[in-house]
Amino acid sequence: MEPLAAYAVTEAVSRGRHHAEPAPQGRGEFQRDRDRIIHSTAFRRLEYKTQVFINHEGDLFRTRLTHSLEVAQLSRSMARALRLNEDLAEAVALAHDLGHTPFGHAGQDTLNACMKDHGGFEHNLQSLRIVDSLEERYAAFDGLNLTFETREGILKHCSPGNAHALGDVGQRFLDGTQPSIEAQLVNLADEIAYNNHDVDDGLRAKLITLAQLDEVTIFARCRREVEAQWPGLQGRRFVHETVRRMINAMSLDLIANTRANIAAAGVETFADVRRAPVLAAYSEAMRPQLRELKTFLFGNLYRHEQVLRTIDKARRIVADLFTAYMADPALLPGQHQARAEGDKARAIADYIAGMTDRYAVKEHERLCNGGEFTGCYY
Repeated sequence: MEPLAAYAVTEAVSRGRHHAEPAPQGRGEFQRDRDRIIHSTAFRRLEYKTQVFINHEGDLFRTRLTHSLEVAQLSRSMARALRLNEDLAEAVALAHDLGHTPFGHAGQDTLNACMKDHGGFEHNLQSLRIVDSLEERYAAFDGLNLTFETREGILKHCSPGNAHALGDVGQRFLDGTQPSIEAQLVNLADEIAYNNHDVDDGLRAKLITLAQLDEVTIFARCRREVEAQWPGLQGRRFVHETVRRMINAMSLDLIANTRANIAAAGVETFADVRRAPVLAAYSEAMRPQLRELKTFLFGNLYRHEQVLRTIDKARRIVADLFTAYMADPALLPGQHQARAEGDKARAIADYIAGMTDRYAVKEHERLCNGGEFTGCYY
């Protein structure tokens, strides 16, 4: 393996952990971060959290867990091509969705609305909250005590108010500096992963068709490449060959353009990365193609009647659960009742956000249809 580039994150430039610990043996600090994330309770729960399709709708659709693994694979591969720190990129990728609610973005949007008078809810901030305080695994500290660089990479977006409250990890949003290129890559690997696996899952679910996708430039081009190389190929093999070419085209474009941006900005050290503009980016030729794909998915998949029916049910479940727990915190499990004594709304948001899809459905059934709470409207 080639040595890391001078602008990659290394342990020598790391700002370390909030709680000092002995150096790991047989692995690096960012490998330790990755390992702690994989062994966390929040990571295991991702297996039963929605990406687009509710978990019980089919065993072959992506979940938050499989999505996170795909993002980690893409991040690691692109980091290697750019001679960046693969372990850091992988750790950030595996942790980036830990704070997602059940039922995907529908759950997040609903919980944010429920929390509008209590500080709001945003899954990026929740992911950081999980690794900083909510995970309970170690005797010496709350959370996972991850390195500063992994924590900073998890936090993709942040308002000035939240940045002030977060201290060091939120400072870059106040002073206009950038995170590591590793973190920047993960942000775009996330986009590559969900755009392409949503195409795959949408076709599998028969909510979109190949004929519709022919309107999308990058899909149509990759489809023609498959047809030229494999005449007569059909079914899942044909879809996979097309989608993997789309992933490859986006990834190679991102690698080449990021490398060019690094050179153009004269970046030579990690300190230069901090001061530079955003370096990980697609080319001018690729960006409109990706906007076209996103527009297609929004109009034809995410707003599909079948998906919208599921979203409506999901929103009602989350809203009912929040209302029930706010009205009577005694309905919460013991440890969450104790947290609710300090900040009731935030403790309830933490509890709901940690639920899997099926647990939220089960808990809703218990509270609303079992008669323990009569204020439910679903």
